[in-house]
Amino acid sequence: MKKLIAFLVVMTMCLGLGACSSDNPTEAPPNNDPTANPPQNDDDPPNIGNGAVSLTFTPCEGGSAASFSCQGYDLLLQIPVTSFGASTANDIWGWTDSTTDREYAIVGLDDGTAFVDVTDTENPVYLGKLLTATNASQWRDVKVYGNHAFVVAEALSHGMQVFDLTRLRNVDNPPQVFEEDTRYTGIGNAHNIVINEDLGFVYPVGTARNDAFFGGVHFIDVQNPSNPVPAGGYGDDGYTHDAQVVTYNGPDTDYIGREIFVGSNENQIAIVDVTDKNNPAQIQTLVYDRIGYTHQGWFTEDHRYFILGDELDETNFGFNSRTLVFDFSDLDNPVLHTTYLGPTTAIDHNGYVLGNEFFLANYTAGVRVLDISDIENQNISEIAFFDTYPQNDTPQFNGVWSVYPYFESGKILVNDIDSGLFVIQKSN
Repeated sequence: MKKLIAFLVVMTMCLGLGACSSDNPTEAPPNNDPTANPPQNDDDPPNIGNGAVSLTFTPCEGGSAASFSCQGYDLLLQIPVTSFGASTANDIWGWTDSTTDREYAIVGLDDGTAFVDVTDTENPVYLGKLLTATNASQWRDVKVYGNHAFVVAEALSHGMQVFDLTRLRNVDNPPQVFEEDTRYTGIGNAHNIVINEDLGFVYPVGTARNDAFFGGVHFIDVQNPSNPVPAGGYGDDGYTHDAQVVTYNGPDTDYIGREIFVGSNENQIAIVDVTDKNNPAQIQTLVYDRIGYTHQGWFTEDHRYFILGDELDETNFGFNSRTLVFDFSDLDNPVLHTTYLGPTTAIDHNGYVLGNEFFLANYTAGVRVLDISDIENQNISEIAFFDTYPQNDTPQFNGVWSVYPYFESGKILVNDIDSGLFVIQKSN
């Protein structure tokens, strides 16, 4: 009973504060807010904005770039949410065209997904917008595999949109209204989508709690992206809010070459072997002290450590931004390795590893860059930041939703709920 009461308290806070998931018993209700998605006549074109840039290159000097506090990163450009004809922004991902080497930002919005060519940040090109499949939703997530973008949302009956990114090479008279190339409807709403690029499977998570996998994870074969094929799922550990799936190559020799799913499942971490889609097998679940909402995590590149963010521990327990590091050397017996506390009380959201750095979307504290080169000895330190939300660093759900640090050029994509797309780069 105590666990049930605690869970209900957590979910009430998530809903009241506008974070975590929509906690749908079935599917997300339609968004009936007319200001978020204003009614239009059938003959009216959709409002996709014009992609107007509000700020161009501004170096970080004396601790600021324009009105934004910073350390170690310059501002290359900002495109506000309103320039995309949207009300709020959410997820962000990127795509590098291997044929042309051009770099594109894939920008999650409440009412769709925008595509911006950011190869030349002095002359970015807003190419167009893929409208939401059904209703607007503040929760939208996108990942890339095989030159295709896969988009899910917490909108009623949204399914998974599939968009061929090579279409961005030749867009006449941008911005255009894009249509998906195909749409998978084997799911309705989903909170997040995960992809193992090694094997060509996508994993929508956070679907309806009363579906076949209880809001856990669906397996979908997208080796042919234009024809997604359902391949099973897993829900024995409850609702999965976010996850990472890797072809494991870490220190636990029992699992080398296996496809390992690590789910952030609200009140626990779930480690599952999903190699055999017909017979996924739980490896272990684990909890930690003072759980608020087990939100999202990412492996270090050697697959030894898993870096986790809890979205409600700052508000529930008064922590500064808390990042937990687990030692996954033995997947059957993972343990807490160390805990890092940031310099502000802001809530942590999504985080990604690149080499010896961890890029943390830290809501009102912007993007924080942590040095994890000596993580083995429990030494983690902040080495840079760019704060897109200058108003404050308090624990509230404004500011940076997510960050994408994987362009070879060094450009970092940042999506701010309130202020839209930022592109930043390490200062010279």
